[in-house]
Amino acid sequence: MSLIILAHPKFETSFANSTIIDVLKSSDLEIEIRNIHKLYPDYKIDAKAEQETLLRHQTIVFQYPIYWYNMPAILKLWFDVVFDYQFAYGSEGDKLKNRNFLPSFTVGAPEHEYQTLGDHHFRVYEFCKNLEQTAYYAQMNYVNPIYFHGTSLAAGYTADEVREKAKAHANNLVAKLEELG
Repeated sequence: MSLIILAHPKFETSFANSTIIDVLKSSDLEIEIRNIHKLYPDYKIDAKAEQETLLRHQTIVFQYPIYWYNMPAILKLWFDVVFDYQFAYGSEGDKLKNRNFLPSFTVGAPEHEYQTLGDHHFRVYEFCKNLEQTAYYAQMNYVNPIYFHGTSLAAGYTADEVREKAKAHANNLVAKLEELG
């Protein structure tokens, strides 16, 4: 069974992330979805409850939109609170050892903007180094991110285009979760 940590501040109006979650829910996978914005609208994250949830799963997927080249604020706070000393790291902090850490996210801008000469100057993978190091520090198995570009309606994409790309993304995610077991 896989755990999906959903961190989208405006999930109700999302085309991409809501489509991904809908596809995951309709798959044959055994998954648990924790919408942390819905669980913690006041940002007061229950570390113990989240840690207990993590311990029930071998694969943890972090599903979110890229915000300012990073994860949304609540997900950063979630890591700060949940990946605690002597739980995720420290002399006795091996509780997440050998679990899979899989980022799954959406990127508003088109791929050509994430190039050296593009508006954002760096490839998306370069913005994932903090995730990779977090996984390694917690002794987890880092799985390369699954993501796609072009989710912003402001950038000229239509809702139907975004949904179609999101379905393809979700199918890739389902395949990866099946592969991971």
